[in-house]
Amino acid sequence: MIICKSEVELGFMREAGRIVAETHRLLAKTIEPGITTLELDSIAELFIRSQGATPSFKGYNGFSGSICASVNEELVHGIPGKRKLNEGDIISIDIGAEYRGYHGDSAWTYGVGKITEAAQQLLDVTEQSLYAGLALVKPDVRLYTISHAIQRVIEDAGFSVVREYVGHGIGAELHEEPQIPNYGIPDRGPRLKPGMALAIEPMVIAGGRHVKTLTDNWTVVTVDSSWCAHFEHTVAVTPDGCEILTKLVE
Repeated sequence: MIICKSEVELGFMREAGRIVAETHRLLAKTIEPGITTLELDSIAELFIRSQGATPSFKGYNGFSGSICASVNEELVHGIPGKRKLNEGDIISIDIGAEYRGYHGDSAWTYGVGKITEAAQQLLDVTEQSLYAGLALVKPDVRLYTISHAIQRVIEDAGFSVVREYVGHGIGAELHEEPQIPNYGIPDRGPRLKPGMALAIEPMVIAGGRHVKTLTDNWTVVTVDSSWCAHFEHTVAVTPDGCEILTKLVE
C-alpha cells in the first residue's frame, strides 16, 4: 500500500530533508585526499544529532554506520571505516535522517580532488538522469514513466542501469511502497497522487550492470570493477508537480 502523507507529516519530512541536505553540504566541504570514510561518518552523525534528528541508517538491520560511504567500484551500502580517500577517487555518500518519526534520504557522488573526464561524465550523467525523472513527477503520471526517463538518459550515454537496487517510498518508515526501478516501460505502474513521498535514486555503472555483495554482507560492488555513481532525492508529489525535500535552501 502506498501511503499519502498529511501536511503535518510532510512538514516533519521537510525538516528531515533539510538536515540531510545540510549534512551533504558539510561533507562536500570536508571530502579531500587522506580523510577516512569513518571520519566522514563521525562528522555526519554529530551534525545530524545536533539538529535534533537521528541517523536513519545507524543500526538499520544491523548496519554500523550513520552514512553509507561507497568508493569507486562500490555501488551502495559501503560501511564507513579506515579506508582513506585518494586523489582522483569518487565517493557515493548516502545520508538519511529521522526527525520526529519521519525520514529524509539523499545520496550524492563526489569527486576527491581532481578526477578524470570519464569519472566526471559518469557523475554528470547520473545526476542528469535523476533530474530527468524528477521533471516528470506530478499527479496522474504512472510511476514507470519516470523509471523509463531515467533509463533513457543512462543508456543513451553508454552506461548501465542497475537492476537489483531501486528507489522507494519513504515516510514514517525508511523504505515504504512503492519500489521505484531505474528502468521500465512508460505508462505502466501506479499513478502518482498528491501526498506521496518518494526516494528516487539512479544507480549507474560505467561498465557492465552486474553487481555482487562482499563478505561483509553489506557492500555492493561491480563484478567487473568498473566505477559507479549514485544520486538520490526525496520528493513529495504536490497538486501541480513535486517538491524536492532534500534540496538545499539558501
